[in-house]
Amino acid sequence: MTSDNAAIMADDRELGVAHMAMAEIVHPVLSPDEFALFSRFGRQREVAAGEVLFRRGDSGDAMFVIVSGIVDLNFGEDLVVKYLGPGEFFGELGLLIGDHRRGADARAATELSLLELGHPDFQKLVDHDPGRVAFFLRRTIMRVVSNEQMLIRQLRRRNHDLEAALDNLYTTTHQLNHTEELVRTDELTGLHNRRGLTLYLQECRQPSRTPPQGLLLIDCDRFKCINDEHGHLVGDRVLQAVANILRSVVQPGGLACRLGGDEFCLLVHEADAAALEHVAGFILHAVHGLLERSQPVPRVCPVSIGACLLDPARDWNDWYAHADSALYEAKRRGGNRLQWPVDWLGAG
Repeated sequence: MTSDNAAIMADDRELGVAHMAMAEIVHPVLSPDEFALFSRFGRQREVAAGEVLFRRGDSGDAMFVIVSGIVDLNFGEDLVVKYLGPGEFFGELGLLIGDHRRGADARAATELSLLELGHPDFQKLVDHDPGRVAFFLRRTIMRVVSNEQMLIRQLRRRNHDLEAALDNLYTTTHQLNHTEELVRTDELTGLHNRRGLTLYLQECRQPSRTPPQGLLLIDCDRFKCINDEHGHLVGDRVLQAVANILRSVVQPGGLACRLGGDEFCLLVHEADAAALEHVAGFILHAVHGLLERSQPVPRVCPVSIGACLLDPARDWNDWYAHADSALYEAKRRGGNRLQWPVDWLGAG
């Protein structure tokens, strides 16, 4: 249990006991003698059902005593509506203070008969029976204090509930973001998977975005032999090594993706032929460096790369087919190399 929860529960216990002890004292109902005194100096007022006596924030200098009927007091802010009946009073701070801002909307729930006492009437009450008025004032002050304590407790509880709701919202949002990231991420390599690639391509079609300009399609050479000779655990580490190399060359706005098995792709956001060849050359060089240090258990395997520049008017299927034809040609020529499509006019 947090300290805030403990404090709120303590407030509930303490204020609950206090309210039970003070219930009869602070309840807003006049004794018969008080009612007779207020009737002597108050003005009779008849009110139709549904009529609003005052609204929250209105300035007031009068107090009301209910002779017959029911009044509802709405304090707003999701606080409980209070219903008052015969003999009960409300608006007393307007009488005592004068020009007081009302804290609730007061509406006649039924036809009403009221006694209304204005600020000038207060002095008449004091002059006529100061002892009884003093006792009424004492009860009124205790009622105000009690109501303030209740309001503070309600506000603390609402703040606590709001904080809890915000915590839950943060946790849920974090979980959703994490789940979304898992959905678009390849579990073995940490690169984007096909789902992540699809979402990336959709985002690139937004008016505020521009599509990538270059594509490298990467395939591991003789990967099946590694799995057969050294086992799938070594094969997984080889795929992770290739993924780490691709991750190191991803540019802002680009994407590295494991398409499945031992096939990867790298989308380059801003690229011409020279830039794309430079990136592919880095990948091949990094692979060769690991190959030299991977005996007797391979840490990586040679890769073949098919490269193409992208026409923004075409879609992924066209881009992939173009790069795949280059990759096929690289494989046909023995692998471990970069290849452009044979029909690409700019190829050297």
